[in-house]
Amino acid sequence: MIQDSILIEKRHERFIKSVCNSEIVWGLKNHEGFASSASVHYEDEDGEPVGIICFWAEKALAKSCIKDGWSEYKLTEISLSDFMENWCVGMGNDGLLVGTQFDQNLFGFEADPYELILDLSNELKNIDKKLEFKKFDGINDIENQVKDVI
Repeated sequence: MIQDSILIEKRHERFIKSVCNSEIVWGLKNHEGFASSASVHYEDEDGEPVGIICFWAEKALAKSCIKDGWSEYKLTEISLSDFMENWCVGMGNDGLLVGTQFDQNLFGFEADPYELILDLSNELKNIDKKLEFKKFDGINDIENQVKDVI
């Protein structure tokens, strides 16, 4: 079990590095919305599992999850800037979690969307990469506004 959590955390770290380099995040979408799951670690105030929307750094890993309950889903490419400023901010506002690098058995990392923005910001700064945002004036602006929220 500990080995599984270490593997899941390593995949999450790879997600952060990969999406910052490629500036692409992959999702799975059908007519009802994006592929989602329920948290195994977090509950809402009613004792229900918190909802998770799942994303991947690699197209192939996302594609490998198109089966069983997700067999009707199609790959969707999302720019990293859109993912950070729209998806993560929106999910944070809605009380949802971000699932990263889920495998075919629906095991993956459950990330707080605001914390994920900060992790992505740190990595972008580390590799000296700048993103163009529509709603924020650069990486420092989104980072500062997220810190104000949390």
